[in-house]
Amino acid sequence: MTKPSEKIVIFDTTLRDGEQSPGATMTHDEKLEIATMLDEMGVDVIEAGFPIASDGDFAAVSDIARNADRAVICGLARANLKDIDRCWEAVKHARQPRIHTFIGTSPLHRAIPNLTRDQMAERIHETVTHARNLCDDVQWSPMDATRTEWDYLARVVEIAIKAGATTINIPDTVGYTAPNESAELIRRLIAEVPGASDVVFATHCHNDLGLATANALAAVEGGARQIECTINGLGERAGNTALEEVVMALKVRHDIMPFTTGVDSTKLMAISRRVASVSGFPVQFNKAIVGKNAFAHESGIHQDGMLKNAETFEIMRPEDVGLNATSLVMGKHSGRAALRSKMKELGYDLADNQLVDVFVRFKALADRKKEVFDEDLIALMQDEERQSEDRIKVDYLRVVCGTEGPQEASLRLVIDGEVKASEATGDGPVDAAFNAVKALVEHHARLQLYQVSAVTEGTDAQATVTVRMEEDGRIVSGQSADTDTVVASVRAYVNALNRLMVRREKGGTDGREISYKDVG
Repeated sequence: MTKPSEKIVIFDTTLRDGEQSPGATMTHDEKLEIATMLDEMGVDVIEAGFPIASDGDFAAVSDIARNADRAVICGLARANLKDIDRCWEAVKHARQPRIHTFIGTSPLHRAIPNLTRDQMAERIHETVTHARNLCDDVQWSPMDATRTEWDYLARVVEIAIKAGATTINIPDTVGYTAPNESAELIRRLIAEVPGASDVVFATHCHNDLGLATANALAAVEGGARQIECTINGLGERAGNTALEEVVMALKVRHDIMPFTTGVDSTKLMAISRRVASVSGFPVQFNKAIVGKNAFAHESGIHQDGMLKNAETFEIMRPEDVGLNATSLVMGKHSGRAALRSKMKELGYDLADNQLVDVFVRFKALADRKKEVFDEDLIALMQDEERQSEDRIKVDYLRVVCGTEGPQEASLRLVIDGEVKASEATGDGPVDAAFNAVKALVEHHARLQLYQVSAVTEGTDAQATVTVRMEEDGRIVSGQSADTDTVVASVRAYVNALNRLMVRREKGGTDGREISYKDVG
């Protein structure tokens, strides 16, 4: 008789740990949108944020808690009563709230608050007890668990269980462990710590050595029944375990890993694209499951095999992750009905007024491109969403470039409804255009990243441009797409400036201000 599959709890921390990636800050509305998509996709637990971090984070967690239909909504709190109280105030509105509290237990982390082993153990007991008095569902994490001495780790896990923790999360905070160690650590904790059989053990892996997914799956083999992960593997440094990877690994290799999740895998591609758009972190082409090349075959041998039998070189179908098997090419003769149908197929259910706006932009794009592919429409839609709330918008841009310098740019921006113009020169058309923006929008942000990638093939392909900027410790990203690379560059730059304004407003009045002027 076949043993029934065990359920693995999928704990998504895109909105908390994922958002800690430098420049990946999301707006309030974007967080609510991603949380809704996660909830609809079947994620079991959504870690919505760090409520005490800021008023904005508190408001986002609180609103997500109020709006979630089925997922457990979790907030993060450090091991102190003030953090835990603030976290509870944010998550208590959820149908199923959870408090997640943590403290660093390795020798390196114990040295930061300068606590002895006994002092830290006492704090763990106090804070977990306090959290459990507020909420029936409490998760506790010994940060940097994989570099914590075994005897001390076992001791504090037992303390947390006795204090009322219902989930014990074992974080590989710096991506240090290896699969065999990951499995053995969970297995040993379950076997040797009193009360371990009464709680759920979780695994939280970082990808510093490229082992996050392998370590998470190994932990499941060792007895963990919750995986903490993020969409696209977003996260600090090299990122976290990728949700799409563990979900599909458990689905495809069910023969050797008899576990199930509640995630609707056909929604993976849509949420991957959305997270990439709002975070400003594009998905690498060869990214497993959701990368542009994940189902592409160029080798002659591969193509021949695919034509004869798709299973020769594909272990899963594109449709399994929400990727259309066939792509209907749109063109300048396509009408509104065809566009509405295509956008719905791509995950965008447009209202009538949205359809009118998108159709105008689609026609303009179709006039410049012979064929408009799915990727073009997604880029167009994402660009529309990025610019809809911007206070600064590009109205007109003209550049003069070539082998004879200097390169020149003429620019008009609409700033809070008012048109302002400038001209500038620079070392190349993009530099000239950026200088023209700076002439109108004075700021002190430093450009950290400028990246261009083609949406599709061909000389008429749209370029997606990503910029990352830093000012006074605030890091923001901006993105835009256009068949004109310079236009896409300026719009991405302006998109980042809009995000910088939002970050500054959330952070109060300290720091440098953005000012506007008309030099035209």
